[in-house]
Amino acid sequence: MTHHKFGIVINCIDGRVQEAVPQWLKERFNLDYIDVITEPGVDGVLASEDTDVIEQLKAKVQRSVKAHSSNVLAIVGHHDCTANKASKERHLEQIKQAMEIVWKWNLAVTIVGLWVNEDWQVEPVE
Repeated sequence: MTHHKFGIVINCIDGRVQEAVPQWLKERFNLDYIDVITEPGVDGVLASEDTDVIEQLKAKVQRSVKAHSSNVLAIVGHHDCTANKASKERHLEQIKQAMEIVWKWNLAVTIVGLWVNEDWQVEPVE
C-alpha cells in the first residue's frame, strides 16, 4: 500500500480560491492530497471569539490529522471576501491571529498562513 501525504486547508467557501490554494500547497510541501475545510470568511471567524464555530473547525482538523496523518495546515484569507469585508491589512492580522489560535491546538502540523491576492495568486503570510 502506498502512503499518501496529506495536508489541510481551512479556507473560505469562495470558489475563486478553491483551486489555487491546494495546488500551491501540493507543490510547496510535496503533498498528494489536501483535506479542505471551509467556512465563509474563515480568517475572521478564527480570529473572533465564536467558540462554537471554532470548536467545529478544530474537530474537523483533528479528524484529518488522525485519519490521514496530515502534517501541514494552511489558514487562508483572500481579496474581495464577501463574508469578511476587511482591508488586506486586517485580513493579514486575522490570518496571524488564526495561526496563533490553531497553534494552541497542539497538533503535530506545520501551520502556514496564506493570502490570495486580487490576481488570485497565493502569497505566504509571515
